[in-house]
Amino acid sequence: QVRLVESGGGSVPAGGSLGLSCTVSGRTDRVYAVGWFRQGSGKPREFVARIRWAGDDPMYANYAKGRFTISRDNAKDTVFLQMNSLKPEDTALYYCAASMGNRGNTPHAFDDWGQGTQVTVSS
Repeated sequence: QVRLVESGGGSVPAGGSLGLSCTVSGRTDRVYAVGWFRQGSGKPREFVARIRWAGDDPMYANYAKGRFTISRDNAKDTVFLQMNSLKPEDTALYYCAASMGNRGNTPHAFDDWGQGTQVTVSS
């Protein structure tokens, strides 16, 4: 089991940028991938991006391609999500999560979750 702590959320105007961080601790040797998810008010939780813990192979939801970039710093056990050209529809609670196997990119495929960080984009 691992513990994940997100940081970096906030409020920005449309077109702005935000960078999120996810620090992972505990049994990181068991982590296959770390992903970012988001959940808007009244909406289901949805996949944003994920990256393998050992390796690369970033994957993105279609709406995130070209605007969001996921990266990691294994020396610091941290995964980042850089978000550019933000839109009001990007407003959500953003979570990072760890998967212990290659089981896809749905929320059910991820085992441990952080508490989330709020991102609000104003029009």
